[in-house]
Amino acid sequence: MSFALNYCIQTILIGVLLYLAYIDFRTFQLPNTITLPLIITGFGFSAFTTLGLTDASSSLMGACLGYTLLWLPNWVYHRIKKQDGVGMGDAKLLAALGAWLGWSSLPGILLIASLSGVIGGILWLQWQQRRYGQAFPFGPFLVIAGIIQLLWPQLLTKILPIHLI
Repeated sequence: MSFALNYCIQTILIGVLLYLAYIDFRTFQLPNTITLPLIITGFGFSAFTTLGLTDASSSLMGACLGYTLLWLPNWVYHRIKKQDGVGMGDAKLLAALGAWLGWSSLPGILLIASLSGVIGGILWLQWQQRRYGQAFPFGPFLVIAGIIQLLWPQLLTKILPIHLI
């Protein structure tokens, strides 16, 4: 029973993440009406049920660290360039992934999202016939990385020759 329920929860989580990727791809925005409840439910499942994908402390630390890992570089970039480098919806999405998957999943998520984001961003900008200095949505790459970490959490430790994570 618990396995089927856990599978159902993961399927719903993947569906919500894919919906967020679609929204960000189309609008360049990740709505608070979805990202904030995703953070809360990720922590809630970890703290108050046996169905969580991580423990409560890892979930809380994942949410805080996930947000900070994108907020802090954006804050520095904003101080220097007087514009945002990454949207805060992306920071909330990473916080939600941290809440659901725990803080130890964040390095893998950021690595996968960054590598796929560089390649995908270049292709997307060329496809849209835009200059390289223009914005592109990063949320879909965070979603892809989050789903990979959810379904295959040990993938990076198996394919990287040096265990960085």
